[in-house]
Amino acid sequence: MAEGISSYDIVVLGGGSGGYACALRAAELGKRVALIEKDKVGGTCLHRGCIPTKALLHAAEVADQSRESAKFGIKTTFEGVEMPGVLSYQESVVDRLWKGLQSTIASRKIDTVIGDGRLVSPTSVRVGDTVYEADHVVLATGSEPRSLPGLEIDGSRVITSDDALRLDRVPGSVIILGGGVIGVEFASVWRSFGADVTIVEMLPQLLPLEDESSAKMLQRMFRRRGISFQLNTMFESVKHSDAGVTVTLAGGKTLDAELLLVAVGRGPVSAGLGYEENGVALNRGYVVVDELCRTGVPTISAVGDLVTMAQPGHPQLAHVGFAEGILVAERVSGLDVHPIDYDGVPRITYSDPEVASVGLTSAQVAERGLEIVEVNYPLGANGKSVILQTQGTAKVIAEADGSGPGRVLGVHLVGSRVGELIAEGQLIYNWDAEPADVAQLIHPHPTQSEIIGEAHLALAGKPLHFHA
Repeated sequence: MAEGISSYDIVVLGGGSGGYACALRAAELGKRVALIEKDKVGGTCLHRGCIPTKALLHAAEVADQSRESAKFGIKTTFEGVEMPGVLSYQESVVDRLWKGLQSTIASRKIDTVIGDGRLVSPTSVRVGDTVYEADHVVLATGSEPRSLPGLEIDGSRVITSDDALRLDRVPGSVIILGGGVIGVEFASVWRSFGADVTIVEMLPQLLPLEDESSAKMLQRMFRRRGISFQLNTMFESVKHSDAGVTVTLAGGKTLDAELLLVAVGRGPVSAGLGYEENGVALNRGYVVVDELCRTGVPTISAVGDLVTMAQPGHPQLAHVGFAEGILVAERVSGLDVHPIDYDGVPRITYSDPEVASVGLTSAQVAERGLEIVEVNYPLGANGKSVILQTQGTAKVIAEADGSGPGRVLGVHLVGSRVGELIAEGQLIYNWDAEPADVAQLIHPHPTQSEIIGEAHLALAGKPLHFHA
């Protein structure tokens, strides 16, 4: 029996990106909020995902720059990677952001409850002996690394991304099962640190959700870096060997390595949390919501990696969680809200090279039967990219109409640091801009941002530093 009951306007179960964004916005709107988190506020993104991974990627960039400095006329000596030092840097970044987040949450007068929460009614969550009652409950329990049937994760030779972030040594060799964002980013890190890396992907390209041209460019540049990959290849089994692991692929081919990283995606955290018992519909463990993140229970919403929608391909991205958390807080507070256009959400893979995009791919355009025009602008024509010694492309897809290129349907970038450019692509796509609109804008020279302007200039029929 509960020893106490606490009452709130909103109880948020899960303190990751979606959950804490919802709590912060609801508090801004005058709601009394409880934020329940079983571990640390910030969730996967801050502690086991976006932030620690990108810290590793920056350390990897420093390693590459140290090796390659002579081509810029700078003499340095690369003496190796000290993983305890790398992990200390990574932890300092996470810790600083975590402390800042806790301070922000406290400043909004949000009650943070650390403990395992379970939904016990459509309007309440239990943590230990206390029940937290609310007019509205928001489910935001996120996701966790998935495996494959029969593939056992042991945490030492067969590992997940969570284990990889804590690895205190550079492995001599790694097989990565899965060529999505997680697999590609860790492949990039470990290769920069000196490991031999092979990616095994069951689909025809790395980064299956990205445009085919971007994937081909990434694959070409990965080959140059010495990263191997097997595409259209199914995993069959893994066993321990003297060297580490032996992986058997469909057809009987075997690969040997020190480690196997299982990066086949992330699944929802929903089992045993009382969701179905209280009327919340699940689909393969994901909470089913509509376009405004409403479940079938009027007093319960859900956000972030936990949810699935009728529209396929709900993206598991921290910034999607932020947006959905804000949307729910505003809707529950009585504000007018609008569905999120998930095609208009920027996507970035922080490998070397980076891959960034927003909008539709060429394959999606074809599926929807749209007539298009497109241009591929090479980074070799961009002064800042030449200075940075990076290669890649800026691809822009626009709708074709009788009078010339219409609204921009997709922006796809490959190259070092292009992730910092995709926010402009988001504005172009989401504001239905046409190439002629963007062509009028003056991009500062010399910057990589010029690749956006130059691609649109070319589509508008007036190319500058580019000829087809």
